[in-house]
Amino acid sequence: MSSRPRRGTGARRCVRSSPRAAGGLAGTGLPPVPLGWDLSGTVEAVGIGVTLFRPGDEVFGMPRHPAPAGTYAEYATSPARHLAHKPAALDHVAAAALPLAGLTAWQALVDTADVRPGQRVLVHAAAGGVGHLAVQIAKARGAYVIGTASAAKHGFVRSLGADEAVDYRTTDFAEAVSDVDVVLDTVGGAYGPRSLCTLRPGGLVVSLASPAEAALADGARRLGLRAVFMAVEADRAGMQALADLVERGELRPHVAEVLPLAQAAEAHALSQSGRTTGKIVLTTAAHTPGNG
Repeated sequence: MSSRPRRGTGARRCVRSSPRAAGGLAGTGLPPVPLGWDLSGTVEAVGIGVTLFRPGDEVFGMPRHPAPAGTYAEYATSPARHLAHKPAALDHVAAAALPLAGLTAWQALVDTADVRPGQRVLVHAAAGGVGHLAVQIAKARGAYVIGTASAAKHGFVRSLGADEAVDYRTTDFAEAVSDVDVVLDTVGGAYGPRSLCTLRPGGLVVSLASPAEAALADGARRLGLRAVFMAVEADRAGMQALADLVERGELRPHVAEVLPLAQAAEAHALSQSGRTTGKIVLTTAAHTPGNG
């Protein structure tokens, strides 16, 4: 999106940035949908009345979600309060991997589940884009964390701080795991109902998979449990909380692959393969090695 901020409803509080990198691969959907939500880049201009940023500031964020943001571009505009200052500890590639997945994990575990010290948290697909950040956030909250992942990824999951790793291919987690306070279901399907078996009385499943899973919530209530569907929202306070965790050394996005923007189709194919550890990031021409 190359237009500069201009006077008008909404636009007056926008900033125009030049993304160095974009993550959070958007679903293909129906064309012509502008792709991309995550970005990390440098502010080029600010709209009338913007006080949070000035040209030259390094920022990251997830503009306008769930509306299209079009961050697969050399330039993008964003409401100022959908961005935060980029943590100095991250370069633009790592920062672009954080907003959508990080906010999803934060809003699920902190805003929705209110994970507290000593609680037991089960994270499904713990080596994935959302999962690997969720493990770190839960540990930062003082939780005991169990993650499901293939055996080949157990070392990675434990390196994130997980206390236990369960091989979902050879082990029935519903039998192997118990007395859990919070389950983060990033997979969907049968994982939600089966996760109810792992909960202690009053426990909660937070599903990111589908709002159509109303039956899961009904089933949970009958068992004295809770289940909710959650969709991520743009959230400056959440972005700042993620940045604070990064600066304290408690959160680090793992970038599995970095590709140029021209290879966005290949990036989507990799993402949809289900074999990626962490995140895939696209870089624009503005990003060159050595300049973040």
